[in-house]
Formats: sequence, structure tokens, C-alpha cells
Amino acid sequence: MTHRMVKVKFEHGPEQDVQAGISLSQIMAQYPATLEGIEFPVLGALVNNEFVSVEYRIETDSKVRVLGYRDSYGQRIYRHTIAFLLAKVAHEQYPGSDFAVEHSLSKGLYCSFRVGDAQGITPEQLAKLDRELRKLLDEKAPIDRIKVTYDEAIAHFEKAGAKDKLNLLRFKNSSKVTVYRCGDYMDLAHQPLANNAAALENYQLIPYQEGFIMMGPDRADPSTFPKFEPAHYIYDVFKGHKDWGRIVRVRTVGDLNERIAKKKIHDFIDVNEAYQEKRIALLAEQIAQRKGEVKWILIAGPSSSGKTTFSKRLSLQLKASGLNAKPISLDNYFVERGLTPLDENGEVDYEHLEALNLDLIDEQLTALDEGQRVELPYYNFHTGMREYRGEFMHIGPDDVIVLEGIHGLNPRLTASIPAKHKFKIYISALTQLNLDRNNRISTTDNRLIRRIVRDNNFRSHSALQTLQMWPKVRRGEKTWIFPFQKEADVAFNSALDYELCVLRPYIEPLLAEIKPSMPEYAEAVRIQQFISNFHVIPADRVPPTSVIREFIGQSFFQY
Repeated sequence: MTHRMVKVKFEHGPEQDVQAGISLSQIMAQYPATLEGIEFPVLGALVNNEFVSVEYRIETDSKVRVLGYRDSYGQRIYRHTIAFLLAKVAHEQYPGSDFAVEHSLSKGLYCSFRVGDAQGITPEQLAKLDRELRKLLDEKAPIDRIKVTYDEAIAHFEKAGAKDKLNLLRFKNSSKVTVYRCGDYMDLAHQPLANNAAALENYQLIPYQEGFIMMGPDRADPSTFPKFEPAHYIYDVFKGHKDWGRIVRVRTVGDLNERIAKKKIHDFIDVNEAYQEKRIALLAEQIAQRKGEVKWILIAGPSSSGKTTFSKRLSLQLKASGLNAKPISLDNYFVERGLTPLDENGEVDYEHLEALNLDLIDEQLTALDEGQRVELPYYNFHTGMREYRGEFMHIGPDDVIVLEGIHGLNPRLTASIPAKHKFKIYISALTQLNLDRNNRISTTDNRLIRRIVRDNNFRSHSALQTLQMWPKVRRGEKTWIFPFQKEADVAFNSALDYELCVLRPYIEPLLAEIKPSMPEYAEAVRIQQFISNFHVIPADRVPPTSVIREFIGQSFFQY
């Protein structure tokens, strides 16, 4: 019998003729030259721009780039594999315990753990989880990616008491279910994992609040760990929203889909929106209590966090509390285009702090704070020049200035304004939902989906263009936004538990336009697979004042 052969070219190795159907791990074992020059454990790969595990089977001619920890995709595999093994250890060492990977925090992942009615994890329990997890690494425990029948999957998760997995499977009807298995423990395959625990060279479990931080190695130097910096204000926002999710009994995507299937979603949407509006009203009241002292409301947050809608809704609530909110757009303070700083690639960097005319900002903000009247600039984006069009402003006794932009919390921006005159707000989309207990929903993914939809609706950008820009946006956030979030007086969560159900029909056709020949294909497919877990909610159910309208259109507010 003649076996069909295919050609495989590794990025840094020679081309090989291999039998169709062979796995990447088998190729790497049989042809060591394919890994020539590779000095890191291989966690996964990009095969023809598709993000896969090393157990992926090659069926066609393929170009392969192997992934290590320094790759962003490699980091995903590393984190998700640790979470998978932690879930296994928790399940086996503490049957019936409640373990969950909750959210990102200070370059790590916050995990909750509870046995029975006891609140939080004890030092002894954490030490035991750590000890058993390290034992799996030392034993080089294999992690198999397999397919089981739908009935087998249901039977396994019913026996394990995994309601979160059952809820996801309830709305799927494929005859086969892809899972990962390590020993007797099994989990749904949401994305690639390492094929062996030995690939995870190190990790840290750091006690924090009622749970612990799961920390992977530093991306730049995997032999070290990033410094853990507690972020209590972010933790408190997450915890408040998680607690709310428990009250309304929607903690996972399966819970949400069940509400939709039972036609109980309308009330849930109304409660979601009311809960968010209530928190905005409480913020407005907090500011109003300092009337006469607070003159400046500084709002900052990463891309697509909903800053603009939030500032407009907050302004309405401030009016209801007796204050007149006056907006100032930092976009009108850009330096002349020829003076804009360049990034490391020689490209214009509009996200750099010094892309703003800091001297003019300091001069005008100081004058306004002292009660003077100033003429505001207008930046003409067509000419790249600043103009003045007769718009004047001063701060009256009932006025507050709302200053919204990515640099709003940077101390250099408002250095001349007394601290007591400022109220600083950090905003982001900190979703409390998980896919299931040990597979979280990334807040970055939530914002990226918002951004793709908005860019297509209002800037005529394709999903491909947005994905191509996204790494640069992320670098800007890490440089100019995240380091200053600790300056905030309060943090506000703009995420709505139902929003991805609304965004799904908008983003799916946009992602489908990204083809396998494009480097961004891996990210497009990853998001497609993720968003497919959500049932659809029609856009006409979204209130006109909702933050979601900032991205899909037909908002009550003018942008």
C-alpha cells in the first residue's frame, strides 16, 4: 500500500517529506533537524497560520513555526496548561471543592478555591496543591488530546459533577467532542495545551486575598518571574462583579446560554444595565459630595473600554446631582503633525504622551483651575495643525471638567493641578464570566472584539486591519495606561455579561474574511472558536444608552 506523502517546512529547519496524518510531535522526534537552533521547550505551533498543539496531525503541505514561552501564543498554552493541571489536582485532592481561574491580576491569574462552606484557601491547602502540581511536572505527566463520543463526554462530566462543562455541551450536538485528558481527569479542549507537563518548567502560586495568584515565568527571561504587585482596587472591582454574578446565578457562558434558551434574557439585560447605571450614579454622588473641591474628573482606560459612553453617562448623573460637567478632549491638544514622536519602527506614535502639547495643556489647565477664562484649541486632523475657533471655557461654582483620554491618569498631564481638585477614574471591561470554571474569558479579548466591530462600523476598517494594528495598540497600553492605573481613586467595570452574545453576529462575518494565507488567520480562528460558545441576542434588545451602542451604533449619545 502506498502512503500519501506531504511536504513539511519548519521555520528554522529543512523541508521534510512525511506521511500524511503524522503528528507534529512525531515529526520532531523522527527528524531532529527540524528543531535545529531551537533552545526552548516546544509548547505548540502555527501550522499554515493555524494555532495548534504539537499533537496536530499534518494532512497537507505545511509551513510550521514552533512556539515557545516567549511567543504570545506560547504563553497562552503555558497558562492554560497550568490551569488544566491545577484543576486536575484540585479535583483529585479535594473532591467537591470549588476551584476557578477567575481573572488576570498583575501579570498573573487570580484563582479562587473553596472547600465546603469555608471561605478561601488555607496555607496547607495551597501547599498541597503546589506539591501535587510539581509532582506532575517531575513525572512528566502526558496530556492527551483525544476525541470522545458526545455520550461519553456527558457521562464523564456528569460523574465528575462538572455542571459548567455540561451546560456548554447542552447547546452543542456534534457526535464527537474534543477533550484533553491527563490520567483520569478530562476537560473540554477550548484551545491548545502542552502535550506533557514537563514542558512547564516553572510557575509560582502566591497567596492573595481569599485565593492565590498563578504566575508564569517572565516572558523576556523565562528563568525569572515578574514582580507581583497587588492591585486591590482592580481585585475589588472584579470581586464585586463576581459576587453579583453569583447572586443572579450567571457565572459561566453555559449559565448565560441557559437564560437565553429559556427566554429569560430580557429581564437579565435590564438588570445588567440597571446595575451598571446604579454604579455610575453612586460615582456621581461621591463626586458631588466633594462639590467646591473637585474641579477635574480624569478618566482613562485601555482601547475599547467604553470611556466615551461612560463619561457621557457620568455627566448626566452629575447633572442630576447638581453639577454641570464640561468635557475637554485631549485630542485637540496634539502637537503639530511634524513634531509627533516616532516609535521604534520609525512610525508616527500618536499614543506617546509627548504627542500632546504638554506645555499648552499645563498652561490652560492651570488657568482654568485658578478660575480664569481660556480659549480652547481645535486640532485639525486634515492639516495636522492646531486652530482656535472662538470656543471659551471657565470653571464656575457648579462646574466640573471631564477630561477623558488614554493619558488621563498620567501624573505629568495634570502635575500643576492640586491633588484635592482631581477625581481619577480608571475604566476597563473586566468581564466576570468564565467559559467554565477553569477557562476564563480574557478582558483583552472582550475589548478586541468590541474594537473590531467598532472599527468596521465607524472607521470602515476590516477585521484584518484592526488585528494588524492591535499589537501596536497593546504596546501603547502597556507603556502609557496600565502603569498608571494605580493612580486612580476608583476603578469602573464597563463589561456587560450579555454583550458578547450581541457582538457575535457582527464579528463572525468580519473574521471569516481573514484567510489561511494571512498571518492574522490564527487570531481570527481563535476568536471565532471562542465567540461560537455564545448564543445570539438580537441588537434591538440593547438600550440606546448602553455602552454596547458605542460599538454597534444607534446610541442615544453623539460621539
